[in-house]
Amino acid sequence: MSDALDPEVVELATKIFDLARRGDSEALAAYVDAGVSPDLTNEKGDTLVMLAAYHGHAETVSALLARGAEADRPNDRGQTPLAGAVFKGEQAVIEALLAGGADPSAGTPSALDTARMFGKTELLALFGER
Repeated sequence: MSDALDPEVVELATKIFDLARRGDSEALAAYVDAGVSPDLTNEKGDTLVMLAAYHGHAETVSALLARGAEADRPNDRGQTPLAGAVFKGEQAVIEALLAGGADPSAGTPSALDTARMFGKTELLALFGER
């Protein structure tokens, strides 16, 4: 029995991750609706939500969360999509993640820790309201 990955599966996964990075919500949603896990992860543990969030695609984040993706699933380094959005200053993504149930205290560093580190007092106030 071979442990080698099917090249066609790898090619499809690469395409799906690229859709998340580009924010192609419609095509990505179609793949998830057809059976692709909304929590598909790459070799670094980054989910589709993480990639969409980090690249500033709030609509794509919302589409994935509406299809059951985990808002707080950390990557292999313990980072969450919300902390990444705080780091990148993506306000619309932050709002989409919070609306989808993201926890500002999840992950390492957490979104709270990241906001403190960069002096983002408006986000600390927003997170404190939760």
